[in-house]
Amino acid sequence: MQDMMTYPFFDQFESPSEDELVGLDRPIRVMIVEDHPLMTQGLRRVVEVEDSLEIVAEVDNGDDAVRTAKRQNPDVILMDINLPGKNGLQATREIKSDPDSENISIIVLTAYNDDEQLFHALRAGASAYYPKDVRPSELLPAIHAVATNRCVIHDEIMSKSQAFRWLIRQLETFSVLGDATEEMFTPLSPREMEILSLITRGASNKEIARSLEISRQTVKNHMSSVLRKLGVEDRTQAAVLALRRGWVRLEDTSK
Repeated sequence: MQDMMTYPFFDQFESPSEDELVGLDRPIRVMIVEDHPLMTQGLRRVVEVEDSLEIVAEVDNGDDAVRTAKRQNPDVILMDINLPGKNGLQATREIKSDPDSENISIIVLTAYNDDEQLFHALRAGASAYYPKDVRPSELLPAIHAVATNRCVIHDEIMSKSQAFRWLIRQLETFSVLGDATEEMFTPLSPREMEILSLITRGASNKEIARSLEISRQTVKNHMSSVLRKLGVEDRTQAAVLALRRGWVRLEDTSK
């Protein structure tokens, strides 16, 4: 079984909860990762017209993106998906898996615009996904949204919890789990079931810890046990499995 850090989006639930979000009192630091000079120039122009944004770095490949993100610590990265060396998704996953750069928000830019690509971008750790012909009037609000710990899906600004629920539905659509409809006995403890129920509602580790009055490290320990017992790779797969088995009702996840 792969480590749960394989899909960093779900570790973003360690970020501040919605009631802790505040606007930045300084310009948003933006890094551009794009290997086509004309596209880089276009993105630079879009960013530079906004007084609330500043460009702190520009790189043209995935390997430099990972190194520069750690060194410059931008608030937001505009990441091309097709790059020399590491591609954009690989670079995104590596950046979001590193404790020194995990708080950076990433907007993936691509020539393709479909839900499956969006799904993989978000699962890698991105907070938004846009085609390269995105209008400045769409991209600029997205930069501000992800800089304050939100996601953008189909031009809709969402909380991380809302995006989590969208990903759960997409996991079922794309059959990421494979055929998991057979009955099985799952030896989860009552506490693990409590945590699994909260996960299906999109709760962060911090929110789970607060709700159950336990430490975040205890939540992580229980989560590792749940993944091991269910034989899945991350918390989203565990949530989908719980929904498919009827352990949690779908309507409960909107609470």
